[in-house]
Amino acid sequence: MSRAEKRRGARLSAVQALYEMEIGGRGVIEAMSEFEAFWIGKEIDEVELPEAEIAFFRDLLGGVVREQRMVDRAVDEVLASGWPLKRVEAVVRAVLRAGCYELAFRKDVPARAVISEYVAVARAFYEGEEIGMVNAVMDRLARDFRADEFDPAA
Repeated sequence: MSRAEKRRGARLSAVQALYEMEIGGRGVIEAMSEFEAFWIGKEIDEVELPEAEIAFFRDLLGGVVREQRMVDRAVDEVLASGWPLKRVEAVVRAVLRAGCYELAFRKDVPARAVISEYVAVARAFYEGEEIGMVNAVMDRLARDFRADEFDPAA
């Protein structure tokens, strides 16, 4: 399995762990341990979670929790007026939080790759308008955090 595939697995696992933490009221250490021990790279109830780069998974999950105030504020500023992050469906919220964190703090990953990866993560859960919403919000966040990676005329 390639590094890119393992990173995609880490992103998917981080989003699922963020969702589980919010819905189940778990802490980051408990969620991290559970995913590493029982979910990543395993098939449970006919759902297979791919292999993941564990260090990247830990950074994403821990980073979102550590930087949540900044992440939530940044996403809120990009969302349509009247639709704060707290009104967005929980899985979409997890996708946007993880993507925002990666754009803000993981400069080693090109912004366009981050956008593409989180659109792919959204596709793992949705088939409809949520994918377009993730794409639009991630694009705006990328231009806010990484303007230097985009053509000024675009």
